[in-house]
Amino acid sequence: MDTWLLSRMQELKDLQGLIGLATWDQETYLPSKAGPARAQQLSTLQGLHHERLVDPRLGEALSKASTAPGLTEDEQAMVAVLQREREREVRVPAALVRALAEAQSHGLHAWREARKERRFARFQPALQRLLSLRREQADAYGHDGERYDALLEGYEPGMRVSRLTPVLTALREQLVPMVGKLTGTGKRPRPVFDGRRFDKDAQWRFTLKLLEDIGFDLEAGRQDLSIHPFTGGTHALDVRLTTHVDESNPLSAIFSTIHEAGHGLFEQGFAPELHRTPLAASPSMGLHESQSRLWENQVGRGWPFWEHYFPLLRDSFPEALKGVDLEDFLAVVNEVRPSLIRTESDEVTYNLHIAVRYELELLLLRDALPLDDVPAAWNERMERYLGVTPPDDTQGVLQDIHWAWGELGYFPTYSLGNLYAASLYRVAGRELPDLDAQLRQGKMLSLRDWLRERVHRHGFRLPAEERMRVVTGQGLTDADFLAHLHTKYGALYGVTL
Repeated sequence: MDTWLLSRMQELKDLQGLIGLATWDQETYLPSKAGPARAQQLSTLQGLHHERLVDPRLGEALSKASTAPGLTEDEQAMVAVLQREREREVRVPAALVRALAEAQSHGLHAWREARKERRFARFQPALQRLLSLRREQADAYGHDGERYDALLEGYEPGMRVSRLTPVLTALREQLVPMVGKLTGTGKRPRPVFDGRRFDKDAQWRFTLKLLEDIGFDLEAGRQDLSIHPFTGGTHALDVRLTTHVDESNPLSAIFSTIHEAGHGLFEQGFAPELHRTPLAASPSMGLHESQSRLWENQVGRGWPFWEHYFPLLRDSFPEALKGVDLEDFLAVVNEVRPSLIRTESDEVTYNLHIAVRYELELLLLRDALPLDDVPAAWNERMERYLGVTPPDDTQGVLQDIHWAWGELGYFPTYSLGNLYAASLYRVAGRELPDLDAQLRQGKMLSLRDWLRERVHRHGFRLPAEERMRVVTGQGLTDADFLAHLHTKYGALYGVTL
């Protein structure tokens, strides 16, 4: 490959890393008065990245490389991935890129203030600005009448509303009656956490133990605290995770850490020869999310996992968990109960939270829902799909950070991740027949290594659904996910689903 082209690829990857670092710091350690300065810095960095990406010389080099003989398969994939990214971005004016970067930082500040006041109206002007800019961006990218497609392409290449809506609608129609049937049994776990305190420092130590056992390299990454857990960083050797600690309930930190560790393992798992190239990335956020959901749900909510870790948890909190046995604990971990907060929801109800967000985002991008009406529309769908109504905006429409970043089109990837995770875990169980036995001993490296070999190391060598076909023999399907729910929760609740 031409040395100038490779150098430009590496430079773009380095700039992405610095943008990631500045964004991570904004969510963790940035001083409260530094928000406006960081907004300007991110605007500059993203502007520089955009300028280099749309540079005509890069377009010429990529065009030449795409027909050059002698390129390796990896080099051909690098050229294809960067060409796709460049062809999208060259349509977007540099001024719009900088405006979005500033609006994202201002949006983040407004969202935090709105959450404190529990008032959507405090965030509404910032969201209006972000929404206006995203509509402008979608129109610049180009679409066939569905702006959402243009934004979705940035997270889930190749996916379109025309395909996604039937998938999510069919899933919703299966899940609403399933939730009703499970909750209708009246079976409720003993409230083992009520009125108990779980020391923050002890929770922190327990999450670090989990990270070590899962195989997350703490010499090539770290964990910190944030309001909304996320994964960021600069490079496969510098991956940043965050978690959230609630002293009244240890499950928040435990499952946030396990979830983000799944993302972190993917980021750390790229083959070394792909570092600082366009292939050191997931081919889609749905595939990325499959890793976090697999670890959080298929592993972390399973009986084998807790046979090993519950005694350790009880040792960490001897007073708080006094009189609590494994069966009581797992009943809480796997309780199906419609809740207000997406990140704290169970496996069965989770995708209904995504349905709410996806449907509202479609309406917003179509100019079919005034911002004044968003909280009411949110609450109406929460009541219709989950039977719960938020008492305030912080527990409702303001709970997620995504809209503060202007990330319209991101939410559906969580549901796609759930579907992919179930399919991957089905195959892992077949190819690692002693997996449950290993989990009962707290041994998780064989699963990490299986995922690393089958998924992580390849990065963006193939599109997400093609990678799934290579590993599982099939593309996107809800069959494995629904089979998982039917088997697990039918047995837990003693019903036929």
